[in-house]
Amino acid sequence: MKFFAAAMAAILAGCAAPSGDPAAHVHQPGPAVADHAAVAPSDDPRVMVRFPEMMRTHTLANMRDHLLALAEIQDHLARGAFDKASDIAEQRLGMSSLSLHGAHDVAKFMPQGMQAAGTAMHRSASQFAIVAKDASVTGDLKGSLAALARVTQTCVACHAAYRIQ
Repeated sequence: MKFFAAAMAAILAGCAAPSGDPAAHVHQPGPAVADHAAVAPSDDPRVMVRFPEMMRTHTLANMRDHLLALAEIQDHLARGAFDKASDIAEQRLGMSSLSLHGAHDVAKFMPQGMQAAGTAMHRSASQFAIVAKDASVTGDLKGSLAALARVTQTCVACHAAYRIQ
C-alpha cells in the first residue's frame, strides 16, 4: 500500500508544478504506470476495491463518460471554443458534477486514497474550467492545456493505484 501512496503522491505532485521545459513534457510514464503496463491481470499490484455490482456498473459508466468529456474538451480547445470546453469540464467532471455522478453514494465503497484521488480530479477539472473561461478572453491555449493535463494526470494516478471489482 505504501508503494501506491508514494506513486500517487509522485504523480499528483507532478500535476501541481508543470515545468516550463518542453522536454519535460515528453511522455515517460512513472514507475506505477510503467510497472502496471507489463503486469499480468492475475499479478496486478493495484489495490482491489470491491463495489456492489450495481455500483460497479454505475462507476464504470461514469468513468467512460469522463473519458468522453475529456475528448470533447480537447476537441473544443482545438477549435478555440474555450467557453464550451469550460462548461463541459465543470458540468461533467468538476465539483458541480458530484451529484450527477452520485459521488456521495460511490465514495462509501472507496478507500481513503481513492476518495482523495477522485476529489483531486473533480477539483482540477473545476480549476481547468476557470482557466479555460479566462482563455476565452486571453486566448491562452497553453494555460488551458496545462490545466487539462493536471486533470488527466489525476485520472492516471488513480487508475495506476486502484481497480474495481
